[in-house]
Amino acid sequence: MEAKGFRKAGHAPSLLSAFLYFDVSFMIWVLCGALSLYITKDFGLSDTQKAAMVAIPILGGSIFRIPMGILADRIGSKKAGLLGMFLTIIPLLWGWLGGTSLLQMHMIGFLLGFAGASFAVSLSLASRWYPPQYQGLAMGIAGAGNSGTALATFFGPQIAQAYGWHSVFGIALIPLVLVMIVFALLAKDAPNAPAPKPLKSYLSVFKHADTWWFSMFYAITFGGFVGFANYASIFFYDVYGDGVHSGGLTKVQVGYLVTITVIAGSFFRPLGGWIADRIGGMRLLLVLYAVVSVCAFAIASMPSSFLVMLLYTSVMMACLGMGNGSVFQIIPQRFSSEIGVITGIVGAAGGLGGYLLPTYVLGPLKQSTGSQVTGFLVVGSIVLLTTLIFYAVTRSWKKSWAKAESGVNF
Repeated sequence: MEAKGFRKAGHAPSLLSAFLYFDVSFMIWVLCGALSLYITKDFGLSDTQKAAMVAIPILGGSIFRIPMGILADRIGSKKAGLLGMFLTIIPLLWGWLGGTSLLQMHMIGFLLGFAGASFAVSLSLASRWYPPQYQGLAMGIAGAGNSGTALATFFGPQIAQAYGWHSVFGIALIPLVLVMIVFALLAKDAPNAPAPKPLKSYLSVFKHADTWWFSMFYAITFGGFVGFANYASIFFYDVYGDGVHSGGLTKVQVGYLVTITVIAGSFFRPLGGWIADRIGGMRLLLVLYAVVSVCAFAIASMPSSFLVMLLYTSVMMACLGMGNGSVFQIIPQRFSSEIGVITGIVGAAGGLGGYLLPTYVLGPLKQSTGSQVTGFLVVGSIVLLTTLIFYAVTRSWKKSWAKAESGVNF
């Protein structure tokens, strides 16, 4: 009965379109991370340079998410989505036909941020079609498009091994164009979308403290997910690869491990939204943050078995994925009329977190200490502190706007 109610409550073709748009865009957004072992070999990069190279697309996505979110509110999610996919063609063509210097790769990576900005559009498209009691599940399904990471990490290294990494950018154009066609045919803006507002009205959400709190909390969940997803190939190969140990993992095998880890984070996102609808996103997030912190400390122990490490990273990524779904179960309850711009702002913060993780934590600490241990000790400590802050902030939310009489589980 509940599944039937969910189907009747919204618009399935638009939800599917939102998922596909986000899925193919996310696949493209993380290509530099998926191909990092091949690209960095060609350019002979240091640990810090490797981390920066895979993080620049995340920074681009973080910057582009805010204008794309505003655009979704002003011209509609469908038009904004089609524009975003068209702009994504530019870096793919450049990566396929060019990308012959590190500077070019940095510029290509930054422009891949157009794909990362799909988040602000696809989630606003899905959210507007569904009532409050289904927000967690709807946003979780649309957000499960981050499973595109798994497509990149699974197929990317295999194609690069066979045809060279430049060809991966060219081949990625095929699914992008197909999704553009499907999106143009199936996506439809919700009839209850609010009328466009003056630009300063959208930016007024920055005045609310809750905007900054949501941004911080999402910087941990999504930032942790996308940051580690992009860095994971470098991490696993550095610890267990055949370049370090005789008989260690090959680059393609590392791609398989990263895919498993990413799948855990991607496919648990809808589950996180679904559970959040039932027990409350705040309750669930508190548990998830605590588990992520424990997992980060466990990863820092650097087990000798890559299978044990795979377990630690997969549980961590699954919790981060569910955390992403939980955050966006709460946000529409607080900012229902500004969902496009708030999704862009919070999504930008998530992308920024994903940029900072490899660029300023994992990469530099690896280079300065010669080990990945310190980086994950720092990550575990940051998430532990966030857990305590989240508990304190949500107590005040429950006294102001997140009240039981609203009929929504918080």
